[in-house]
Amino acid sequence: MRIHSAEYVEFLRCAHDDWIAAGRNGDAIGYTWPIVGRRNLQLDRIDARLGRYSYDAATPITADTWTSAYWSVQTALTSLASVIDEEQQTAFALCRPPGHHAGPDYLGGYCYLNSAAIVAADAAQRGRRVAILDIDYHHGNGTQDCFYSSADVLFASIHADPKMDYPFYWGHADERGEGAGEGKTLNLPLPRGTRVDSFLPALDVACSAIHAHGADLLVLSYGADTFEHDPISHFELREADYGLIGSRIAKLRIPTVVIMEGGYAIEALGRNVSSLLSGLTNA
Repeated sequence: MRIHSAEYVEFLRCAHDDWIAAGRNGDAIGYTWPIVGRRNLQLDRIDARLGRYSYDAATPITADTWTSAYWSVQTALTSLASVIDEEQQTAFALCRPPGHHAGPDYLGGYCYLNSAAIVAADAAQRGRRVAILDIDYHHGNGTQDCFYSSADVLFASIHADPKMDYPFYWGHADERGEGAGEGKTLNLPLPRGTRVDSFLPALDVACSAIHAHGADLLVLSYGADTFEHDPISHFELREADYGLIGSRIAKLRIPTVVIMEGGYAIEALGRNVSSLLSGLTNA
């Protein structure tokens, strides 16, 4: 509840039941969205509430969505406990579904509850100075929205240029935070076809910002959809490159919670995860 509104959480818990109660079958999915702004209306029909609490038609709510998303978050929080309570340097949360597209009161991009943001908020509540580094192919718009006005949590993201790629409406370089959070959002969009020789300089910029923030805990949203053979993405990173990325991040010498986000080249996914973790832990 430090991240998501009570109304949104209750919606997510009940949405599929309400869909069935309305005489529908299969998965609940929105199909109508407000285009200019969202008023905080009391909406009775489930069809309307699906549009109120989502932003795309790619994220259905099934009978098991709440349970899966809830335990994905618990996996992430267990990893945080390993780092803070057990003083491990690195912990990896194999989260499914992912979370970084879910905002304070909306779902989208296969994401329902934002594990990375929840971990960051919990760590901050426990007195840690937190930075979030998102290296998924797609911008973590939900995470950005969760902390856009916060001076306490830095959000840095390296991702595909949203002029060409999902989620389109977030992740542009001029989005830097607002109010107390101005300057605490860093977006580093890169073009399609990016290889590791272009990715690493952007990573260095992000790591410098994390160091300047004075972070003593890092939440790493890791998406392996930057892989050269990912079926829905367009970067050209190779398996060995993730080891280089992990080693570069490890040089920060900050306890790190790794949260699994995207990655759709299923046969290569385990190897790509292993490569990143090897770089993180053996640097």
